[in-house]
Amino acid sequence: MPPFRSIPIGDFRMGAGEPLVLIAGPCVIESEAHAMKMAERLVEIAAKAKIPLIFKASYDKANRSSLDSFRGPGLAAGLEILRKIESRFRVPLLTDIHEPAQARAAAEVCDVLQVPAFLSRQTDLLTAVGETGRVVNLKKGQFLSPWEMANSVAKVKSTGNNKVIITERGVSFGYNNLVVDMRSFPILAKTECPVVFDATHSVQLPGGQGKSSGGQPEFIEPLARAGTAVGVDGIFLEVHDMPERALSDGSNALHLDRLPNLLAKLTSISELVRSWSAS
Repeated sequence: MPPFRSIPIGDFRMGAGEPLVLIAGPCVIESEAHAMKMAERLVEIAAKAKIPLIFKASYDKANRSSLDSFRGPGLAAGLEILRKIESRFRVPLLTDIHEPAQARAAAEVCDVLQVPAFLSRQTDLLTAVGETGRVVNLKKGQFLSPWEMANSVAKVKSTGNNKVIITERGVSFGYNNLVVDMRSFPILAKTECPVVFDATHSVQLPGGQGKSSGGQPEFIEPLARAGTAVGVDGIFLEVHDMPERALSDGSNALHLDRLPNLLAKLTSISELVRSWSAS
């Protein structure tokens, strides 16, 4: 992977010469109690694995397949829950935003503002998140080539904010299916932004169950290992203690119990790859 500048997040940095970063949490805030429980366990697991953690959970999922699908507690209630998580665990936070008007409020609580894949070309949203000065995580649209993401990065950086991350989450491959092109990672790195691999949304089968998406979680681990071997700077994982009961994206979530073993493998791979880059 080409060298590039690293960016600060909380008390660590992500990018060139820095350790692999974990972005993990449930897809959506299901309740305050559940979000707190997941944050506590993830902080414990990440500390034991000695991997920097960004806790992620969304206050709203505005792009669910069905009108009847659970979306989350909403902006005000969701941000209050995230504020309590930060206060208790002192962990950097990431959440989605879907409209420019949400950017300022989310930036008061969260360290990283995430632009969902479906919105990755929306100019007003990209400039709004850039203007907050927070780290911006751009999810690459399923409909975009990796080289086209340079345009989205330029929109954010036009605000004077250079703290941009790009996350690969697969590209549409026919109907209700995604595929990950490993060539994408070094291409995305040419933007000089840290590159993250979302190994859980990449195994999603969008709309595959009619009114909801399906998934193939058995492929999370092999894809995560492969992306780490290419040299990504972070791994994004939607994690749940009971995926079968998750209110959003449970079909492609990693079971919490499987995370420690996976992190042990990923950190070993990442250390080896980074030793090659340093030599």
